[in-house]
Amino acid sequence: MRNRMCHLPNGQTFTVSPVFGGVSFKSNDGQQSHHVVLPGWSIVLNTSKPVENADSTMTDGSEEHRGRERQSPEELVNTRFTSPTLRNDSLYISYIVDPPSSEYKPVSSPTRQIAMMLWVTLWWYFHEPEPERYLTTEASAKTPPTGRPQGDWRISIRREGFFKGRTLLQKLERMGLIASEDSSVGTEPYDPEAWARMFVSRRSFWQIDPRLFVFTLTPQMNIPPAISGSPFIQRVASPSRASMYLNNPAGQETAHYTPNEGPFASTSHLPTYFPPAPTQYTFTNGIRHPIRPKPPHQGDVFYIRYIPSLQQYLSFRVPYLGPSAADPFGAKHAHTSSNSSIDQPVTPVPGPSDVELLNKWMNEPRVNVAWGEAGPASHQEEFLRNNLRSRHSFPVIGCWDGKPFGYFEIYWVKEDRLGPLAPGGVDNYDRGLHVLVGEQEFRGPHRVAVWLSALVHYCFLADPRTQTVMLEPRVDNEKLIGYLHRAGFYKEGEVTFPHKQSALMKIKRDSWESPAT
Repeated sequence: MRNRMCHLPNGQTFTVSPVFGGVSFKSNDGQQSHHVVLPGWSIVLNTSKPVENADSTMTDGSEEHRGRERQSPEELVNTRFTSPTLRNDSLYISYIVDPPSSEYKPVSSPTRQIAMMLWVTLWWYFHEPEPERYLTTEASAKTPPTGRPQGDWRISIRREGFFKGRTLLQKLERMGLIASEDSSVGTEPYDPEAWARMFVSRRSFWQIDPRLFVFTLTPQMNIPPAISGSPFIQRVASPSRASMYLNNPAGQETAHYTPNEGPFASTSHLPTYFPPAPTQYTFTNGIRHPIRPKPPHQGDVFYIRYIPSLQQYLSFRVPYLGPSAADPFGAKHAHTSSNSSIDQPVTPVPGPSDVELLNKWMNEPRVNVAWGEAGPASHQEEFLRNNLRSRHSFPVIGCWDGKPFGYFEIYWVKEDRLGPLAPGGVDNYDRGLHVLVGEQEFRGPHRVAVWLSALVHYCFLADPRTQTVMLEPRVDNEKLIGYLHRAGFYKEGEVTFPHKQSALMKIKRDSWESPAT
């Protein structure tokens, strides 16, 4: 076990501890906030090994056991989990700590409560070290390890403990959280064995929107922060310069960064996910394409995730321009939660405005070579206004622990100027990215891998119909093209624009594994 702390994307944390037969999860937010997920629970987590090796001192992380697939379950015995294997781990929820009824209302849907516990468990599990993906089968036994077939990283869900409910696994399967390779109806009206081989793969898990499963408990009564006296209770909103430091209103950078709930904020304490709308069509410049959903509002944080390797939160938000020059706060950037910004005022916070950030970044010589948008602040303001008016793209500010580091654009390729030029055509829901890192301290290969995979992750979460994400860097931008190759992109020809020759770089959903952690 590498990770003893589980950081959820809504800013809450759980302490993860080994217990007899498995792992326990204990919330660190129970005494700090009235917006908690759950107090805690325990799981039974085992690794199956061949009977002859069950008592061996060899650990699960060894080269022999990591990534081994066995075809005969009856030859396996459950042993203590120490590190993930490719196919031999299994779990079930064995114990749940109920919240105090004096403080919280009963959960309206026990199934959703269990689904959330399973989702958090899987969030922790798939942040553990990745096992070797090579499969050892009868046919590949004599093949060198690096040449053997590879499989998806999976964990089995056992029909035991709280998963014994007659319809619980069926409901979890309909939610898309678990799956089975047996897609038949079956000949028996009720056959428990039909649900005995459920699993979750890492590939599918990272394509599930967390907003489907993360919600908070409903308190018995609303306790205003001023009455409670707790320094931890904050207005439900996304990370901001004013609220990003836990128990430190002055915002000194010595404090630990703890985000608020962001896109998970809900005054109803219900999941905040809504499926994409059915397809309707319109025309832009003679091109027929789907009517696009409106992007997040100005200042909205729409993606946030803790990165264990960097021990920082990565977030993406829409820039905040300010409604007009009459705005008494000017264009200082502000942040709101994407699902609560309709009825909450945008609160200005200290720091440079987004126009000032763009002015600084665009006037960097290395940035100007690629973007050509150097000039006075008025030029960047008009640049930002034009992008906020765009109907097929929206601008993005990337932040590490709330500190802006780069500018990005996420666009629909079909009606973009790239669409008609792309070799082989494009699909209705293909997305494209433009990228810029402005802050020197946040450059480097590992950070690029993290934010690049996070942007791809967002595109795949935003609409399940998106099958491809593209970039079109200039052909002489060898550094970025190299980063894209290492991130799983491939080059599909070149595109000739009036102003540049571009390499068309693509990544497909079916070959994408997970965001970098």
